[in-house]
Amino acid sequence: MKLLMVGDVVSSNGTRFLREKLPSLKRALGIDITVVNGENSADGNGITPFSAEEIFSAGADVITGGNHTLRRREIYDMLDESLFVLRPANLPSAVPGRGVCIMDMGKTRVAVVNLLGNYTLSADCPFKAADEIIKSLNDEGINNIFIDLHAEATGEKRAIAFYLDGRVTAIMGTHTHIPTADCEIMQKGTAYVTDVGMTGPKNSCLGVKPECVIRSLKDKMPTRFEAANNEASRLDAVVVEFDEKTGKAINIERITVE
Repeated sequence: MKLLMVGDVVSSNGTRFLREKLPSLKRALGIDITVVNGENSADGNGITPFSAEEIFSAGADVITGGNHTLRRREIYDMLDESLFVLRPANLPSAVPGRGVCIMDMGKTRVAVVNLLGNYTLSADCPFKAADEIIKSLNDEGINNIFIDLHAEATGEKRAIAFYLDGRVTAIMGTHTHIPTADCEIMQKGTAYVTDVGMTGPKNSCLGVKPECVIRSLKDKMPTRFEAANNEASRLDAVVVEFDEKTGKAINIERITVE
């Protein structure tokens, strides 16, 4: 089977480009499951019911989140009600939503897990959370486990990958919006990439107008970040092929569409 993981969708530019490109990309690659990180899909940051529906209409099966998932209060009801819109599992249990979903594919079940890193981000221990989630899934007979690891530090992502190697099918990093060139199958059969990348305006600083970021860094003055809204866009993703009987990854490949 094949799972497609699409990097952080940024603003209405990103959702528009996703709608244009995702359906044909899925057909061309023979994708069975599509996961999209949507925590920045709303204009002005965060995710809203409207931007989530835009991502689903493009062809996503699961939407994962990150540190901005709870920024917009209007998404709270959807987080509670939808089984397929996730927030990080290692946030406090009192916050809306859930961090794990299980997809019944007929011949097998596949779990998607959303985790948040600790470095510069505020969350419970991702190592402990992963241990508890994996045990619970294994107890249910589920060994096809895909993790969206939304984290800042490359070293933390890499450490978690070694800790979980052989226990999950894939660990796919998100958050930095910069695609990394380190797709690999680790020694014990887990697919890994430090960061999938971004879907949105190409001529930007992580989706933001470059002049806003330059002003903030150069002049050290508070600056309102505005989403870039130009015609040039890109979609970053990875495809993980896996053996659904063993839960082991067979191949991981980077995809960029412009």
